[in-house]
Amino acid sequence: MQVLKNNWWKIAGILLLVYVITGGLLFDVPMIDLLHETIRNIYFHVGMWFGMIFILFAGLVFSIRYLLRNDPSDDMKAYAAVLVGLLFGALGLLTGMIWAKFTWGSFWVNDPKLNGAVVGVLTYLAYVVLRGSVDDRDKKARLAAVYNVFAFVLFFIFIMIIPRLASASIHPGLEGNPALVPGDLDPRMRKVFFPAIAGWFIMAWWLFSVLYRTMRIHQKIEDITENS
Repeated sequence: MQVLKNNWWKIAGILLLVYVITGGLLFDVPMIDLLHETIRNIYFHVGMWFGMIFILFAGLVFSIRYLLRNDPSDDMKAYAAVLVGLLFGALGLLTGMIWAKFTWGSFWVNDPKLNGAVVGVLTYLAYVVLRGSVDDRDKKARLAAVYNVFAFVLFFIFIMIIPRLASASIHPGLEGNPALVPGDLDPRMRKVFFPAIAGWFIMAWWLFSVLYRTMRIHQKIEDITENS
């Protein structure tokens, strides 16, 4: 009973994603020109991007906390959050490329929103490279925390502001958040889309918590090895 009480949110996440996968493949969807059945990818492609933004924002919070408290655990949490965010970002790009192939005829097109997305992901890859280039643990943590704050701001600029200023994107959602603007998403899809967002949020946090605990164990082993 205690296990169920402590892990209810994980069970909820699994049930949500099982529902999303089932509904995403089997439930009725509107037949829109050009998209047709590929519109089902919105539950996965858009959902993963929402999950990525959520966990990257969590990483931003942990980096700010590190700068304020100088607690190494906050730096480790920020690092774990960024790695999970990069995983979701890679999956988001992959599902987006597959979707683009079926709707636009090419895996990639020269579009400000698509280009901004990949540049934003590369910005966070630079965060990982920065951490690997510094040996001193305290210096690495502080530099990474400062960079992470700027990386989130740049990421937001690349995926939200620049595409709107360009006003030439063929990607949906130029005028607002896809599926969140009234009338933007068919009511038949909302019963799957919103659970998908919740499910991907939970999955992102679950992966983050597992990765963080793994990092802590690895760090303790390193500390024991250095002190022995």
